[in-house]
Formats: sequence, C-alpha cells, structure tokens
Amino acid sequence: MLDFSSSPGEALLLLGRLDGRLANSPAADIWLARARLKGAAMLATVASVPIGVKDLQDWICGRTPPPRHSEGLNDPLSIAALVHFALSATESSRDPIARATLNVSRRLLDDRKEAEVWAPEDLIRFGPAWRAVQALVEAPYPSASLEGVAERFIAAREGLAAPISGGQLLTTADGRQLRLDPRRSDLGWVVAAHLPTAFETAGLTLRRLPSFVDMPRFPGADVGVLTMQLTAMIGRQAKAGLADLDRIEARLRKLPQELQVTKRSKAPLLMRLGLAYPGLSKVAVARLLGISHQGATKLIAQVEHAAGDLLSVRGI
Repeated sequence: MLDFSSSPGEALLLLGRLDGRLANSPAADIWLARARLKGAAMLATVASVPIGVKDLQDWICGRTPPPRHSEGLNDPLSIAALVHFALSATESSRDPIARATLNVSRRLLDDRKEAEVWAPEDLIRFGPAWRAVQALVEAPYPSASLEGVAERFIAAREGLAAPISGGQLLTTADGRQLRLDPRRSDLGWVVAAHLPTAFETAGLTLRRLPSFVDMPRFPGADVGVLTMQLTAMIGRQAKAGLADLDRIEARLRKLPQELQVTKRSKAPLLMRLGLAYPGLSKVAVARLLGISHQGATKLIAQVEHAAGDLLSVRGI
C-alpha cells in the first residue's frame, strides 16, 4: 500500500505547508530550537553513535557531560564534534530567527568550545570534509527539484569516498610485510547534515529546517532511488514537523496571556525558553537572562505558579 511519502508532489506540498507556517508562526523560534536537537540526534544515529534528544537536552542544560563520552565505546567520533557540525550546518545569515535561536543555544552551551575541549582531533579529521560538502551544496542549482538535490547529494558522497588515512603496515613473524586496507570512515552523516542547506539553496524551502536530515546510513547511489528516499524523508519529517508545530502553538495559547508583571519582567521570555529547552536549571536561567541566581529562583517560582503543569523549567 502506498502512503503520502511515495508521492513527490504530496511530500513537497507538506514541506511547503510547514515552511510557510513557520514564516508567520509565533512558535517558529521554539520549533527551530527543538528541531536542531532532533536533527543532531538523527545524524548521530547515521554516524553510528546513537543518542536521544533527551541526552542532548541534559548536556545543553548543564546536567551532564557530552553523551557517550565516558562509556568506553569505540565511537567513530565524539558527540561534541558531531553536534557542533550539525548546528553549524543550520547557520544562516539570511534567517534572523534561526540565528537568534542558535545564539540562545550557544549561551546555554557553546558547541564550538565544547568540541575544542572534548574532540579537537575530530574537528581536524572531519572539518575538511564538512567544508567541502558545504561548498558543493551551496553552489547554485539549475532548477528547484528533488532530482537536482539528489544529484548534488550523490556528487558530495562520491567526493568523500577517498580514504581518510593510509593503510597500516604490519610485519609477520616470518618477516613478511602486509599493508592493511586504508581505514575508511563513512561520512554519510556529513552530507546529510547539509540537506537543509541544499533544500534552501535549491529553492525548495525558505529557510533551513534542521530536522530534515533523516536519511539512511547507506542511501541509494542512483538519482531515481535517492529521489524516492528524499521524497519519503520529506513527507515523514514534514508531517512530524507540522504536528510538533501544532502542539507548540497549542501550548503557547494555553500559557497565561496576561501575567501580573511589569513590562520589564522576563517571565514571558522564560516561558518560551522552557518550551524550547525543557528542564532549564536555575544556573542556566540566570545565564540566559543575565540575572542573579536568587533572581532566577524567584522567576522560576513565579512562572511555575502562573503556568501550573503546562511548563517545567526547574530541571534536575
């Protein structure tokens, strides 16, 4: 049985509906903040370092170090580096809302500094590939079509097919020397991270949608097959994105519209931050809003009293 994801027209219609609603939605900033974490978690799975959105929220809100950093796993790269590359791929000088939400995220936890602390070798190892793909997907497209994006996606993967390091030379007990095959790292996650940029540059969206990176680890190498996979991904993520936007807007409508506060009060802003980053600690609130720890404690109590069960910002 075929569903909507098998139809390119229907998938692009859903994509346009989400993109258009975000252009005028009062919850666009919250949606983008949440979508960034969702997209980073998807890319982590593609890169064989699976994590959940909750893991990223705990790290960003200051409750834990980077996920998987001390689990003794032989991961191909650090989560700190992957998140830095994922967030950087969604930066856009043409989208002030996206830029503002990214600045807020980096006030909570600066992914650039975290990557330098936890994974400097991964920045050196994967940085050139990330920049090469960025340059390729940001080049002009002949037409606004999924086929054009698929062709660019395939070209980017083929350009990253070279070995990352030379083969290891081993000497056997009888004096023979053997060189192992060069170590290759699958960099599909690097290409997938730039898909939101490709959709924007090709004219399929008005802005970069961070959650549209949900590609198979080994996507099709044929334009027709990859176009079908892109169609399915767009339909799936657009439908989920619209549902998430509906939920966020509904929660905003339920929040108190008129708090008994002055115009200078930061309580309304804290309510929005609590929806974007659930579980904010007092320390994080103080840092974000530029207030004292005591002020953050009072503000959190005020917001929780006004919003009831609709919002929780206290954290762990």
